[in-house]
Amino acid sequence: MDSDSKTATVRSLDRINLRLAADTFAEIDAACSARPGNVSRNTWIAEAVQEKLAREPQTGAQSPERRAYG
Repeated sequence: MDSDSKTATVRSLDRINLRLAADTFAEIDAACSARPGNVSRNTWIAEAVQEKLAREPQTGAQSPERRAYG
């Protein structure tokens, strides 16, 4: 596999490593705890990414799936 993540093939569901400050994780965890039910950190982050992508202007050059990964 190519070491450049932008040229590597992305599977339909893939893993990444995400580096965030400890206080950001604490804020995410607090937001997860404030929601009804059991919302995982992963679910919360995935929802946040989707919300951000929905607000971004759409371009004809990239599909939403491609934009989500690069």
